[in-house]
Amino acid sequence: MKKIFYLLLFLSISLSFTFIKKEKPILYLIGDSTVDDGSGNNGLWGWGKFLPQFFDTTKISIRNYAQGGTSARTFQTNGIWDKKINKRGMWDTVYAKIKKGDYLIIQFGLNDQGKIDDTARARGTLRGIEKDSVQIYNAVTKQNETVHSFGWYMQKFIQQAKAKGATVIVCSTIPKNEWKNGKLIRGELGFAEWALEIAKKENVFSIDLNTLIANLYDSEGEVAVTQKYHIEKDHVHTVMQGAILNASIVAKGVGELINCKLKEYLLQ
Repeated sequence: MKKIFYLLLFLSISLSFTFIKKEKPILYLIGDSTVDDGSGNNGLWGWGKFLPQFFDTTKISIRNYAQGGTSARTFQTNGIWDKKINKRGMWDTVYAKIKKGDYLIIQFGLNDQGKIDDTARARGTLRGIEKDSVQIYNAVTKQNETVHSFGWYMQKFIQQAKAKGATVIVCSTIPKNEWKNGKLIRGELGFAEWALEIAKKENVFSIDLNTLIANLYDSEGEVAVTQKYHIEKDHVHTVMQGAILNASIVAKGVGELINCKLKEYLLQ
């Protein structure tokens, strides 16, 4: 009788484990409007909207928390002029959810170029990756604030995600559709390079998205790029074709990262 009881118990436990569904890892995206899912206003989209096309989403989930108008600073402080954006949650929301085995792709740098104490959109960060800081009165939040360098905010994202056991990938910001003497202007005033430098300093993966896109743009030329990937009145954001292109470049970059397990979830 005891043998039958223990046999049934063993079979019950084994069956329970068989039906336990393994939780899929999650790839989180954080960044500005050029990464955001977007609303398609004026036909403009961020590349994060289309990144799932390049991954096997039966094996990994992709959650895009990128927010239009944010910088590395305001994504952490929630110091946004549009309070509706905050309702969805930014870094505090992602940080609470992210866990061991998850992935995080970060891309900031465009909005960080703004004034640190702008009275309408105080979102700029100090140039560079040093530990510099300055005290300001933030007219948007109506509070005193310590503003740090771009690298300081990026480093905080990286360190906190790593502490949770997540794998971090830093992308340098996409370039604007701005040209000089027939060549695309690269680097975004140093912010693209600083993103890569902080990734190297923190020993995490990186994709030089700025250079990869710029190389392709240069090969196609200003007229073709503006017609295919942008609209004339907006030199920052991309139309759907441009967003899909950028997503494909991110996916290709993931595939070329050495010892990065995220590549295992790419569609072949």
